[in-house]
Amino acid sequence: MLQKVLGFIQSHNLCQPDSKILAAVSGGIDSVVLCEVLHKLKYTFALAHCNFGLRAEDAEADQLFVKKLAKKYEVPFFTENFNTRAFAEQEKLSIQMAARTLRYTWFEQVRQQEGYDYIATAHHSNDTTETILLHLTKGTGIAGLHGIPAKNGHIIRPMLSVTKDDIFDFVTSNKLIWREDVSNETTKYQRNKIRHEVIPILKEINPNLEETMQHTAERVSHAESIVAAYIENLREQSIKEAENAFYISLRPLQNATGLPVVLHELLRPFNFSYSVVLELVDALDGISGKQFESPSHILVKDREQLVITPKNLGNFGSISIAEGQTEAEMGNMHFTLRYVDADKYKLNTKHNVAALDAEQLRFPLKLRAWQEGDWFVPLGMNGKKKISDLLIDKKVPANLKSQTLVLVSDQSIAWVVGQRLDNRFKVSDKTQQVLEITLDRC
Repeated sequence: MLQKVLGFIQSHNLCQPDSKILAAVSGGIDSVVLCEVLHKLKYTFALAHCNFGLRAEDAEADQLFVKKLAKKYEVPFFTENFNTRAFAEQEKLSIQMAARTLRYTWFEQVRQQEGYDYIATAHHSNDTTETILLHLTKGTGIAGLHGIPAKNGHIIRPMLSVTKDDIFDFVTSNKLIWREDVSNETTKYQRNKIRHEVIPILKEINPNLEETMQHTAERVSHAESIVAAYIENLREQSIKEAENAFYISLRPLQNATGLPVVLHELLRPFNFSYSVVLELVDALDGISGKQFESPSHILVKDREQLVITPKNLGNFGSISIAEGQTEAEMGNMHFTLRYVDADKYKLNTKHNVAALDAEQLRFPLKLRAWQEGDWFVPLGMNGKKKISDLLIDKKVPANLKSQTLVLVSDQSIAWVVGQRLDNRFKVSDKTQQVLEITLDRC
C-alpha cells in the first residue's frame, strides 16, 4: 500500500519529499493509517486533533489517544476544544457542517502559525464514492461529480487511491491500534445511510464500485477543466466589476450552448441556485427590472445586462465626518478628504471626486443612504431635483439605487455620492479653501 500511496502523491504532485505536513487525526482507523504511512515514507509531519465536545468521555479519550500517538512518532501535537453545538446554533448550520467549518478553519490557522506546507486528511476512495452518491441524491452540477479533489489549495489527500479494504489489510499487517467512533455506525446521518445501506446494494451490481467511481471522478474532473476553460473565456467577455456591483453583458451569451448551465456556472460565485437560474433564463426576454435573490446577492435584469450586488451593501446606517478629518469608512467604502487652498487647487471632474467650497459646509457632515423625498440642486442648475428622479434619469439599476449615498451639510445635500454635486456647494471664484473628497472602494 505504501507504494500505491507514494505513486499517487507523485502523480498528482501533492507535495515534495521535504514538505512539512500537518496531519488531521481523529484517532480513527483511517487517520491512524495516515500517520503510519507518513512515518514510513519519512515525511516531516505533526498531528492536529479537534475535540468537538459532542461525545463526552469518548471525545476526551480520543484526544488523549492522539496525544499518545504523537508521542509514539515523536512529532508535534496540536489540539483544540470546540463548542460545536453552540456554533451550529449561532450560524444556523447542521452539526456536521459546523464541525467541518471549525475543523478546517483551525487547521489552516495552525498551518500558517506553525509553518507547515500542507494539511493532510485521511480520505480514501470509499469516501469519493459516498460523496458522489450523496451529491447525486441531492442534485449537483459537474463539480459535484468529481468527488473529493486530491489537492485543494493547502489541503492534500494522499490516500484517495486506496480502499477501505486496503486500510484494514494495512492495520492488520502493521498491528496498529485505533479508536472506534460509534457514531460511524448509526444511519441517522446521511453519509452513513449511504455507506451502510446503499453502497452494499450497488456492490451487488458492481463489486468494483470504488474503483469504478474513482475512474469516473477522474474523467469528470478532466471534463470539468474543459468546461472551466470555456466558462472562463465567457467570464472575461461578459463580466465587469465596478462600484460594488458586477455587470454581466447578455450579448456574449446569446449563442451559448446550454445557456442555463452556462449562466449557473457564471453565477456560481454569487450562490444562485440552478432553479433560480432557470427562472432567470425564462425572464431574459421580458421587461427590465425583474429581481432575483441568492442567500448573499441580488440580481436585477437591466436591459442588455444583469446587475449583481451583495445583499448587505444597503445597510450602511450613517456616519459623521468632523472638520479636519482626513479619512472615513462606511460599509465597504473608503473616503479620503483633503483641504487645499483654492488658488493651488486643480479641479478634478471624476465622478468619484467631490470638490466643495469648505466655507459653505457646516460640520459635522453626515454620510447616509438616500431616502425617499431627498432633493438637491444639481450642479449647473438653480431648481430642485428629487434624488429618485436623478437615479431614474441616470438609469441606475434597482439594486444599485439602495446603495446610493448622500453627503449632508446641516440638512442640505452637498453631494449625491458618485453621481452629482449640489450647485450650492460648488467651487467658485469666491472660494478660498476647497474640501476634496475622494471615494475609494475598499
